[in-house]
Amino acid sequence: MEQLRTEQAFYDTIGQDKPTVAVFKTTWCKDCHYIEPFMPDVEAKYGDRLQFVHIDRDELPDLCEKYNVLGIPSFIAFVKGEETIRFVSKLRKTREEIEEFFDRVVEVSEAVAAKKA
Repeated sequence: MEQLRTEQAFYDTIGQDKPTVAVFKTTWCKDCHYIEPFMPDVEAKYGDRLQFVHIDRDELPDLCEKYNVLGIPSFIAFVKGEETIRFVSKLRKTREEIEEFFDRVVEVSEAVAAKKA
């Protein structure tokens, strides 16, 4: 997962045609470390349909404030620069919950594309 280090890189990436999932996390977050071992497999599973990027909440606090990212890890999906759906909860996220969210991101992205066509 590519880490984006500037707001401009973030906006350039989420503005692309391929739906993008931005994962907001930090180095000190235990729940962020919990998902690290299985995320590469999950990314590979969805890589043909989704693009994934990582934003360190501590490196880009203004961006996180703009998108109201309070809890981490937070997952926000974008299609052509527009937020479509997010997955935020106080509870630790399981692989199954994350995959269910990605399935939903794919569904919403397809619906948005069909609506614009």
